Amino acid sequence: MEEIDGLLAAGAKALGDGDWPAARAAFGSDGVRDTAAGLNGLGTAQWWLGDTRSTFSCWERAYALYRRSDPAEAVFTALGLSFVYDANFGDRAAAQGWAARAVRVAASLGDPVVSAWASLARAGSAPGADAADVAAWCEAAYEVGADAGDRDLELCALSMWGSALIELGHVIEGTALLDEALAGALGGEGARPDTVVLTSCLLMRSCVRGADFLRVVQWTRSLDGFISRYGCPYLNASCRASYGAVLIAIGDWSRAEDELVAAAELAQDAAPAVQAEAAAFLADLRLGQGRVAEARLLLTGFEDRAVVRPVLAATYLTAGEVAMALSLVRRHLDEATPLDEARLREVLGAACLAAGDVAGAVAEAERLTALGTTTDSGLIAARAARLCGRALLAQGKSREAVARLSAAMTWFGLLEMPLEVARTRMMLAQALCPDEPTPAVAEARIALAVFEDLGARADADAASAWLRAAGASAARVGPRGLGLLTQRERDVLAVLAEGLPNPEIAARLYISRRTVEHHVASILSKLGARNRTEVAAYLTRVSE
Repeated sequence: MEEIDGLLAAGAKALGDGDWPAARAAFGSDGVRDTAAGLNGLGTAQWWLGDTRSTFSCWERAYALYRRSDPAEAVFTALGLSFVYDANFGDRAAAQGWAARAVRVAASLGDPVVSAWASLARAGSAPGADAADVAAWCEAAYEVGADAGDRDLELCALSMWGSALIELGHVIEGTALLDEALAGALGGEGARPDTVVLTSCLLMRSCVRGADFLRVVQWTRSLDGFISRYGCPYLNASCRASYGAVLIAIGDWSRAEDELVAAAELAQDAAPAVQAEAAAFLADLRLGQGRVAEARLLLTGFEDRAVVRPVLAATYLTAGEVAMALSLVRRHLDEATPLDEARLREVLGAACLAAGDVAGAVAEAERLTALGTTTDSGLIAARAARLCGRALLAQGKSREAVARLSAAMTWFGLLEMPLEVARTRMMLAQALCPDEPTPAVAEARIALAVFEDLGARADADAASAWLRAAGASAARVGPRGLGLLTQRERDVLAVLAEGLPNPEIAARLYISRRTVEHHVASILSKLGARNRTEVAAYLTRVSE
């Protein structure tokens, strides 16, 4: 018995240190793996090592043992099973079953903290739950955690509360809660690394929904210390796919490809809902690359999934199947969240224009603008301004169109979405052309350079054709790659050009060395350079 206790202690220490192989060895020892604590620890180690199937087996056996000896621990084990069944496999039925079991067992104990934890499982898995109800449950759980001093409960509830608020369109308020929760988790307030997993993944997914891509990139840098100790917290296909979506939006398409392919592989054994999410993001990348047929193929079999509909509608429209796009959007608008509704309405307005229904496009622009007044989402504001601009242009009101398209371009720029900035810039060129042809050509050339840098082939071909029709050369102006750099990356590049090492760049710009490393890696990727020497040569060519 003393030997088993010693191994349990050694396993617990290894878990705390993030030494997952050592934890697996300790908890998997003879005798230890027959105990509830041993099975629970072994399942946790297997989860961090990527063996999710073994995690389920261990935790389910641990639950049965805990149910007879320690009902409170049984609740926590059921909670973990509910979250992992949902996040890793998209098995909502199993997630709901384990959440219901956690709630029922917790109710029999009369412990408010245990009941609050169980309510989080219910909030995360309740079928068809209204986001307002979820927000209320999480707020109540947060208050229990804060009063009881259970920091893990407090931070997890805060994160889920913020995520629910974003679903309701309260982006600023929700994002603030997500930031606070992850800051507390990374700051060591919680006792469990799992708290970082939950808070980081929720922030990732919620920010992707709200198009707050820069925030994700910034937080990813802050996770470096955690990752070096524990490993990557993006342990399921959904988080991995969401990170891929971030990389698409900010223009790092080569890394996005790697992440999304990895997410698709992780989702192979998952439920269709998880597979659909990975497929939708990868299809969005293919659509941006102009590979429409491949995008359509990726979405085959997932057409009825809500996460797929905006991408599928855009695919129909790009392929010229206007009637299909109109039908799909109109059938599902009432079911969409505000953020999905915004994209669907923009596609609907564009489809109306393609069908010659200018009045219909104007009506959708008005509805999208009204939607924007009920939320604080920059992405919704950007989409509304762009559709308004297109509708005004179709009515021959080019001056008004220029104003709205300029506003949309500013919004997309603030959101760090280079493809959408370039697409809006092309629309701006069309609006400017009747009265100011020279600025119009200049705007189109800038857009063309971004399309070429990204690898957006169809957009690049369309921009080149427009320039030729305008009597201008379609040759790019300026060096390849610079159009994709963020302002901070340009700052780093300027100092890098002086030949300074990373520590001195960090000191000059008042940022951390790890942040400099991240920016330098991103600059190399976007400029197609393998090292600093090639960057220097690149800059020399540009200046000549």
